[in-house]
Amino acid sequence: MMNILISGATGLVGSALRPYLEHRGHQVYILHRGRSSGSFYWQPEKGLIHLDDSIHLDAVINLNGVNIGDKPWSNQRKQDIIDSRVNCTELLSETIAKRSQVPEVFINASAIGFYGDTADTPVDETSIAGDNFLSEIVTKWEAAAKAIEDSTVRTVYIRSGVVLTPKGGALKKMLLPFKLGLGGKVGSGEQYMSWISLTDELRAIEFILNNTDISGPVNLTAPQPVSNFAFTKALGSALNRPTIFPMPGFVVKTLFGEMGDLLLLGSNRVLPKVLENHGFKFTHPDIGSALADEIKQG
Repeated sequence: MMNILISGATGLVGSALRPYLEHRGHQVYILHRGRSSGSFYWQPEKGLIHLDDSIHLDAVINLNGVNIGDKPWSNQRKQDIIDSRVNCTELLSETIAKRSQVPEVFINASAIGFYGDTADTPVDETSIAGDNFLSEIVTKWEAAAKAIEDSTVRTVYIRSGVVLTPKGGALKKMLLPFKLGLGGKVGSGEQYMSWISLTDELRAIEFILNNTDISGPVNLTAPQPVSNFAFTKALGSALNRPTIFPMPGFVVKTLFGEMGDLLLLGSNRVLPKVLENHGFKFTHPDIGSALADEIKQG
């Protein structure tokens, strides 16, 4: 049993991770935002944070960051996306590193955007950073944890792909149009999508907590990335609906600008080599079983 502190516990992954870890027998503490009392609270926009030194923490999981796809990317929004990740990570990692009793592991949220647009070339944790805005976000995000990485604490960056759950994120947004029979491929449909079921996202995080040999970047993606066309067909099949209404690339760019170009038309063929090399077994290695099971659970 571990004492685990989670920041960003109300997000897509965090809200599912807390009950999952508690069910597995761990004691979970939440770093509450905006409070001024209690054992763990902070106001990162003011640089304020309180961590109760009387409570030993075995692990800290930092999941902070505003949603990159819920608003248009104005210059201010792009800065907010970076700041929400970098400032929170810097404050938390520096504070943790200075504690008299440091945790055994610090897990920091990250993303496969690190690799940029990989086209149809497969990449893994040994691959270099890309050169677009998504790459910039992740590069700065991971660098913000330098204080903890320079300490004795095992530091892991979980580069998550698209987390599939009907409870939120990309899949939730897709369900209604696909259920209405209005789904279809986006752009050419040839761009790769690297995904992971919420079930495996949670299992992988616990696997990393327990595996002391794992550090550095870890891709949280299923071993079988799929094209947008294949994903579209799989989702239509899971819902028993046709997928005959494509969204041309020029429409995506017109409606969503740079955000649509990178998030919807960009290609990410990312492989989970670190997880596989350490013996992690995916519950959902293929897109068909992932969509069927997650939609059923949702």
